[in-house]
Amino acid sequence: MERDLIKRAKQGDQDAFLKLMDSQMQTMYKLAWTYLKNEDNVADIVQDTILTCFEKLPTLRDEKYFKTWMMKIVINHCKNVLKKEKRIVHMESLPEEAFVEREYSNREWNEMLDSLGEKYRTILLLYYLENFNTREISQILDMNESTVRVRLKRGRDKLVKEYSFVSPAVSVL
Repeated sequence: MERDLIKRAKQGDQDAFLKLMDSQMQTMYKLAWTYLKNEDNVADIVQDTILTCFEKLPTLRDEKYFKTWMMKIVINHCKNVLKKEKRIVHMESLPEEAFVEREYSNREWNEMLDSLGEKYRTILLLYYLENFNTREISQILDMNESTVRVRLKRGRDKLVKEYSFVSPAVSVL
């Protein structure tokens, strides 16, 4: 079904493109949130990603790599925002964020991921929440697959070490 939408979208079918982007909205949002943690920036990234996908979709060579290609676009847009943020000096000591009530398990998962460095957090998110394999993650992040496997293992180990005090009978991952 998705490959059919991609083929039709590549041929200029706007309805197919909108359905395709709608099906990927949550995935784009989650990944952008992992990087930016700011509702406004995340919304901008999702919009920018949709626009980039629309403009560049004809350049996608193989439909089966659409999601990998799209995730790479999200990550590149996030990295650009982070570069710009580093150059901006914020005057407020506490950032103002919108209050959003989330399920307890999502908050707990996000807190666990936040305790890791970005290099582990992104890989764990792509692996466990988006179900990418290590080869696909290596393509998305432009890194060696063995590096992805090592960071995946180290990220798991850090989580287990940090959260093993909760209950020895409960496995974190």
